[in-house]
Amino acid sequence: MKVLLATSKPFALPAVQGIQHIIESAGHKFVKLEKYENESQLLDAVKDVDALIIRSDIVNKEIMEAAPNLKIIVRAGAGYDNVDLEAATNCGICVMNTPGQNANAVAELVFGMMIYAQRNHFDGSVGRELTRRRLGLYAFGNVAKMVAKIARGFDMPVYAFSPTLTHDDLRKEGEYGVITAYTNKELFGNSDFVSLHMPLLEETRYCVDYSLLSLMPQDGLLINTARKELVVEDDLIRIMEERPAFQYVTDVKPDKHEEFLEKFPRRYFATPKKLGAQTTDANKNAGLAAANQIVAYFQNGDERFRVNL
Repeated sequence: MKVLLATSKPFALPAVQGIQHIIESAGHKFVKLEKYENESQLLDAVKDVDALIIRSDIVNKEIMEAAPNLKIIVRAGAGYDNVDLEAATNCGICVMNTPGQNANAVAELVFGMMIYAQRNHFDGSVGRELTRRRLGLYAFGNVAKMVAKIARGFDMPVYAFSPTLTHDDLRKEGEYGVITAYTNKELFGNSDFVSLHMPLLEETRYCVDYSLLSLMPQDGLLINTARKELVVEDDLIRIMEERPAFQYVTDVKPDKHEEFLEKFPRRYFATPKKLGAQTTDANKNAGLAAANQIVAYFQNGDERFRVNL
């Protein structure tokens, strides 16, 4: 089988070497396309491949139809909205992600940005501590669980609400020490900080609006390491205009980035690009997991991490 690693933003070299070793040790051919600049390059590269490993690269219907041998796509990372799942199903292609591999990296970034915000961007002015501030986790997947574990070290009460997990599921997560919020309104109403961790789905698109944000304290903090489309930006701007101490930090630059920056330079921060998984550790973990999943798929049909029908 021919396996293509296609990354416009390449993995670190040790990760690429590890992926290649796993693929070739299993008897498959390994090829790579790195730092490509347009879709036509990817269209040409997929013509004769059986498997594809990507990062945030867009894989649409046209690309799939250009790859008649393609059987599996693995998105090295948790989110997979960059892959057209319906088209993949129609083409008979299995799509997987690598859940949990980037979780610690993203969780550490959450706390880095929280401290940065509460210490006023380290500008020398008097800031605030995290200890005993109430933290709300909107969704409770792998990243949120790591955030909850780290929060225990800061002595932060942690509330969690999940649109997909039942209340019994949340109550069973005793090792994380979370307090179950039974509605999203209860979560926002009981949290000084809210950290967003849900995937982008039709039911989660623009789910964080004025009605929810208005339940937070005057000096609340919203942290977004998930997707920019979860937040109604005009509503967040309105809240920050009404509340001179409200803050927003994110590693998914909003569409209205320049407006946020102009109006709230000391209460808003966005990373230059999505940085949640940008550590050498997470980079390698996700890449190696993707390679191992492809090998298992071809060896014994393992579809454990399949995300499409």
